[in-house]
Amino acid sequence: MDHSKNEIEEDDSQDILRHSASHIMAHAVMDIFPGVKFAIGPSIEEGFYYDFDLPRNLVPEDLLKIEEGMQKLVDQDLPFKRSLLQKEEAIRFFEEKGQPYKIELINDLPDSQVSIYQVGDFIDLCRGPHVASTGMIKAFKLLSIAGAYWRGDERNKMLQRIYGTAFTSKKMLDKHLERIEEAKKRDHRKLGRELDLFSITDEVGAGMVIYHPKGAMLRMLIEDFEKKEHLRRGYQIVYGPTLLKQELWEKSGHYDNYRENMYFTEVEGQAYGIKPMNCLAHMLIYKSRIRSYRDLPIRYFELGHVHRHEKSGVLHGLTRVRGFTQDDAHILCTPDQLNQEIKGIIQFVIDVMDMFGFQYHMELSTRPEKSIGSEEDWDRATNALNNALEELKIPSRIFEGEGAFYGPKIDVKLKDAIGRDWQCATIQCDFTLPERFDLFYMDNDGEKKRPVMLHRVILGSLERFIGVLIEHYAGAFPLWLSPVQVKILTITDRQSGYACDISEKLLAEGIRVEKDLRNEKIGLKIREARLEKVPYMLILGDKEEKNSTVNLRSRDTGELTDVKLSDLIKKLEEQIHLKN
Repeated sequence: MDHSKNEIEEDDSQDILRHSASHIMAHAVMDIFPGVKFAIGPSIEEGFYYDFDLPRNLVPEDLLKIEEGMQKLVDQDLPFKRSLLQKEEAIRFFEEKGQPYKIELINDLPDSQVSIYQVGDFIDLCRGPHVASTGMIKAFKLLSIAGAYWRGDERNKMLQRIYGTAFTSKKMLDKHLERIEEAKKRDHRKLGRELDLFSITDEVGAGMVIYHPKGAMLRMLIEDFEKKEHLRRGYQIVYGPTLLKQELWEKSGHYDNYRENMYFTEVEGQAYGIKPMNCLAHMLIYKSRIRSYRDLPIRYFELGHVHRHEKSGVLHGLTRVRGFTQDDAHILCTPDQLNQEIKGIIQFVIDVMDMFGFQYHMELSTRPEKSIGSEEDWDRATNALNNALEELKIPSRIFEGEGAFYGPKIDVKLKDAIGRDWQCATIQCDFTLPERFDLFYMDNDGEKKRPVMLHRVILGSLERFIGVLIEHYAGAFPLWLSPVQVKILTITDRQSGYACDISEKLLAEGIRVEKDLRNEKIGLKIREARLEKVPYMLILGDKEEKNSTVNLRSRDTGELTDVKLSDLIKKLEEQIHLKN
């Protein structure tokens, strides 16, 4: 790319633009805080950040000063200049500058030469590339301050991270900032408190979710939906233990390749691993008796609760936790059945994403450096996934080296109502673990043959999916998913008996209902019900009781309509059936 152009091409330049903005921000910080020590400052999706070791804690007002400093540097249209230094020369240079973090990074580099970039008075260790000059940064904004351990290790010093974003035009920046504001309104952590769905407290432990009644109802509705959909597609429901002997995790390769993500404990001198995934128990179920080719494919499904060690710095509400439930399944099939099974999973994912109204795209990830199994098996697995995508005419991006340690995978990234991507569904093809656990079936020629195993989730972590769902709907769930579908509001105490009678009839029909019988003004009750995002309110006064009707108010349209209870129940049942 020609970075001498005055305008930057949109397709592949945003990362370069944002990385350049991070250097400009670091220069402005240096001007305001002489003696600052610099860590790293990469571009990230839709923005950038830089980590600083500063003499005092930053406050929001500092961001305004830093932005002003950045604008001065942009107005000067300073060039970005690249130089190459020998490692020893670079180390001496940054020693003189008092930059220990840069020295540590240089020592970890394998090359004899390192690249540095200078813009104005700021010089940084950097591979680049950058824009030609600061004047090309047309629109930027600093967004927030956060803490970040050096190199993500909580044993290291806590640094201060400034997040920002940059775009090629002010119009694009304004659109992005609007989306950020919308995301704040939809933040599932905020709505989780307001709608009384769940809590995560230090008293219990970071990354551990407590579901309140309404959140538990939402989760149960999703679980019930999943069970029915899996049974309809020929899956068998199974359950495995939370603790399995460490020897099993060693046999599977998890101990060598996934140990840092696991928790271990000891019972009566025996070491156990707390499961981070459900595949081991499913393989043992398969192995519990001899299988014939006529038995295959076998599809085991488990809503299995798992635990993974996530560093505290990456935990985020429901979307990144330590304890979560996966809608996990493992399919064991013959090699001849593999293509059809992969396509069946992909279609399952498509059906579910369409029902929830999510857009999505798919990514194919190949063998990582840390992995098990032969090249031949990895090639067979990768080709199987790729062929299924091609036959279904589904475009996908390839991510080299991003597969699971036991097999390649298709990841499904769904897009929520405000355009953010989320990782949920995944399909992993595995020839290796069946070999390690000596899984076999008797073929029609009486010979033992090795099955293939597909690991897959449709929603993924239920916790993450619920967090995404809360934000996707901004807490206003469709009727079938709403923890409370109808709220009965009385105008005076005189309607309390009628309200209880209506409530009992709705509950008998399977409608989830709450009553507000308080001696409060009806306007207050309606406002509170709207904040609770209940789909329908039934307002009851003397007239409604006399006519044996209810005054129906919709969350979405706000319309007030007098209806008979029987007509209301029919309307609700039709809407629930259609999952609207």
